[in-house]
Amino acid sequence: QGNVWEVARESKAVDVKFGGQVYLEEVDGVLQPVYKDPYIIRAVPYDTGIVGYKNNHVNTMRLWDAQIPASEEVKFPTIESRRKVEDLTSVLYPDDSNEEGRLLRLRQEYFFVSAGLQSIVRHYKKYGKPMSEISNHISVHINDTHPAMCVAEFMRILLDDEKMGWDEAFDQTVKTMSYTNHTIMSEALEKWPVSLIERVQPRIMQIIAEIDRRYALELAERAETDLISGTRIVNNGIVHMAHLAIIGSHSTNGVAKLHTDLLEQDVLKDFYHLYPERFNNKTNGITIRRWLQIADPRLAKIIDKTIGTKWRSNPKELHNLATHLNDRRLIADIGKAKHQNKVDLAKYIKQTTGIVVSPDAIFDVQVKRLHAYKRQLLNLLKIVKYYLDLKDDPKKDVVPRVFIFGAKAAPSYHYAKSIIKCINEVGNLINNDKTIKDKLKVVFLEDYGVSLAERIIPAADVSEQISTATKEASGTSNMKFMLDGALTVATLDGANIEIKDYVGEDNIFIFGLKKEEVLQYEADHSYQSSDYYANDPILHRVLDAFVDGTIPSIGAEGAEIFNSLVHANDEYFVLRDFEDYLRAQGEVEKTYRNPSLWNKKCLVNIANAGYFSSDYTIQKYADEIWHVAPSDPLDGKDCGANGQYPL
Repeated sequence: QGNVWEVARESKAVDVKFGGQVYLEEVDGVLQPVYKDPYIIRAVPYDTGIVGYKNNHVNTMRLWDAQIPASEEVKFPTIESRRKVEDLTSVLYPDDSNEEGRLLRLRQEYFFVSAGLQSIVRHYKKYGKPMSEISNHISVHINDTHPAMCVAEFMRILLDDEKMGWDEAFDQTVKTMSYTNHTIMSEALEKWPVSLIERVQPRIMQIIAEIDRRYALELAERAETDLISGTRIVNNGIVHMAHLAIIGSHSTNGVAKLHTDLLEQDVLKDFYHLYPERFNNKTNGITIRRWLQIADPRLAKIIDKTIGTKWRSNPKELHNLATHLNDRRLIADIGKAKHQNKVDLAKYIKQTTGIVVSPDAIFDVQVKRLHAYKRQLLNLLKIVKYYLDLKDDPKKDVVPRVFIFGAKAAPSYHYAKSIIKCINEVGNLINNDKTIKDKLKVVFLEDYGVSLAERIIPAADVSEQISTATKEASGTSNMKFMLDGALTVATLDGANIEIKDYVGEDNIFIFGLKKEEVLQYEADHSYQSSDYYANDPILHRVLDAFVDGTIPSIGAEGAEIFNSLVHANDEYFVLRDFEDYLRAQGEVEKTYRNPSLWNKKCLVNIANAGYFSSDYTIQKYADEIWHVAPSDPLDGKDCGANGQYPL
């Protein structure tokens, strides 16, 4: 598609079987699978070299293209049937609200899993090492449940292609596989009907069923029936992909301390009881070089001048900035760099939206996936409250604010789309109201992604990290914002807790329910959101604005949001946290009025952001899960006799 850095590797293509039927036939006393009427898709790799930072290393990122082999063309006679093959590698996160979308998603998952594992095994075999030792040399990491079929596909390769016995194959599989859980939201832990997996790849379903049968049999002698039943991979015709990933791997980790604690104590507690040695935490990290060195060159230059350039390869060097907290010139320079970044973003906003914003205002930013638990809605209620206050008293002394949103909703997530609609209509109302004299502006930047984030994050004053406690696994935008000198308004959720521990409570604005309070509400069902609507006149007025015509053009969406918060009992405790959220925002405004104090707090955040470098996170994965040591091909010490880089 015109990417000059991409190299097609036709000779490395592999075949991926789909559909048909599979039955087992005994050959020389061994059961062998026989495929009947499958169709085959050719997976063609495209490799891109990814250059390391000043370390003489180039890694390979391999992408796959789905193609129809000449021998299979007769099975794809129509344009529509051929397009479905193209969709395997061209449609990202297809709409799964219907069976056709779910089928595409499952086919995608198997296509990438099978292509990747076949490629890995073929590469391994070039070294002449026995398959019985593959786990000594290869690690395969299951990143959330989407590639969980890795477990069954690896078993298929070892059993069917390499003729390994079941026990040895499963032992090698468990030792090779490791799994990162990225969510505690049950709906995000994939579950697939048996019938759907059978349609996509019947042999994989056979192997999953056998893993499940042997798992239950093995546990029968040492575990209670309820525990076995609750941890089965296949239950009532549904395949639980997280269970497959845990049972079929040697390591399961969460991505922030709180998240891992919740997995062990609640979401996956039965598995933790069975396999405590498999559970561990690896707090997420971010690429410091991208988010500071590349995205915020003004700030990077100031840091270089203050502490040198070693932080670019050793991010913990940023902590040396902590010795400069009383350097008034440095603090002023950080403020100037931030202001110029805001000038740049203001120009971009005008160019792309036509909205004029002042770089002297607080740039209050929430950019992330649109989901109810991330509570963009709480932010929106705050904005409506501020607007109504200014309508009551246009002369009210407030620090002007620009509220910036960037978000995408999943294709079938109607509620999230309604929130996006309401944010934009509130923006239209506020941005065109001359009576408030530009004291508030609301900007929703379309098509949010990494490139847009690189513009927004360096210009942010306030980072909104306001998910309901216990719902965000980690978050990484929170780390990016602190690195670029924004101050965080946060609940005690995900990695926000670890950020607070590093920067100190004086340098972050904490509010809202704590983990224990949320879990208590969910256990005893004592929360009644309608009481907050009835008893809090401020909240009552703000919520009414969604249904009484105050906010134009949101008839259906406004009613949907009002009903979810008031009548459907506000699943994510937006109304419960509203008052404390306003308190924290008052602290934000008070602090911002003192520029030197504000910028000093920004410096504290920057100085502690190095702890969240992905360099260190990946090192922990390498040391504690994959057991792989770094090798430097320049010194020759790790090369074999033939000069080849080892596995």
